[in-house]
Amino acid sequence: MNDTPTNTAVLEFIEQMGLAMEADGLPRIAGRMVGYLIVYGGPVSFGELADILQVSRGSISTNARLLSTLGVIERVSFPGDRQNYYRLAKDPGEKIIKAGVARIKRVENIMTTATKTVPDSIQGSAERLQQMAHFYSVVGRQMGTLLQELEQG
Repeated sequence: MNDTPTNTAVLEFIEQMGLAMEADGLPRIAGRMVGYLIVYGGPVSFGELADILQVSRGSISTNARLLSTLGVIERVSFPGDRQNYYRLAKDPGEKIIKAGVARIKRVENIMTTATKTVPDSIQGSAERLQQMAHFYSVVGRQMGTLLQELEQG
């Protein structure tokens, strides 16, 4: 495949995706990989991605595992070829939101349990716990609504 980006706008997009995902706490290379795959789709091999993005194969491998776990990219294979190839997953945004909803619900449950078990004698703890439980409840509901809207197309 080896669609090496040469267009300035494409190169800028790939770099901006790297910076944006880095600002969200993910590795910059993961964002650059996503940027590349949004434009070109894939499938693309580790080696090709390493060459195109000018990073090590190890970095590609590490970030491919992370992005696969998040549901953003998916691994594909071809008969008789031992290389790993990746492409942008179908509906990666929805998968990110689903994972986010699960994380939010998990923390909401932790907060709700803590409101019942943490001693009220700790000054202000009940109020802070209730406030955080409410926050996670509202965010979880809104993300669920967003997910429904995305799934309806």
